[in-house]
Amino acid sequence: MTAHIAQLTDDRFDSAVRAAERPVLVDFHADWCGPCRQMAPVLDALAEARRDVAVARLDVDANPRTAMRYGVRSIPTLLLFRDGELVDTFVGARAKGTLEAEIDRVLAPTS
Repeated sequence: MTAHIAQLTDDRFDSAVRAAERPVLVDFHADWCGPCRQMAPVLDALAEARRDVAVARLDVDANPRTAMRYGVRSIPTLLLFRDGELVDTFVGARAKGTLEAEIDRVLAPTS
């Protein structure tokens, strides 16, 4: 896993997401989840390539409070936050290009 991906916990989630100076994509995952393992290299590549979005991970088994708070019922689930507020949810594994297009769509300036 890349050094560019922050590891979040229930206790640090709010402060990390609210204090972020850029949008944050949080990967809700578990070690036993096959699709979550498939997403790991996608998120590593995204974290390396995109400096406009912070990437973080939260293990749902070790940190159930945050997963319950956001209604995460299936993993992997990716939540995108901007200015500390949830702006979109992506459920399931996806290719890097697809994920980047979804992020770009959500973060595109409105005219």
